[in-house]
Amino acid sequence: MKVIDVSPSDTEHIDAYASSGAHSMKLADGFGESHVYYLHFESNSIIGEHEAGFGQLFVVIEGSGWVAGADGARIPIQTGQTAVIERGEMHSKGSDPGMTVVMIQMRNMAIV
Repeated sequence: MKVIDVSPSDTEHIDAYASSGAHSMKLADGFGESHVYYLHFESNSIIGEHEAGFGQLFVVIEGSGWVAGADGARIPIQTGQTAVIERGEMHSKGSDPGMTVVMIQMRNMAIV
């Protein structure tokens, strides 16, 4: 389990396509079957422990919560952070106050 801080100071300016004021940060590469999900966690919510069938980027876009690996230790996560969950990793996730997440799943994922 790994948490990546995502902030404007960590991004690169996009110069292509007559862009202005736009920046990006590449988080991962991958190939094979992929999925993107919007997840909403109500207050006092949980997705119980299970094995990740795909590598996952768990991008918090609003609120805060936690992620836990096989040891069950909860790692706090909040807006501006991304949890990296490896394929095959036992994990769980949840939130006490509530949070909104975009979850990107890739069969074969490599963090850059």
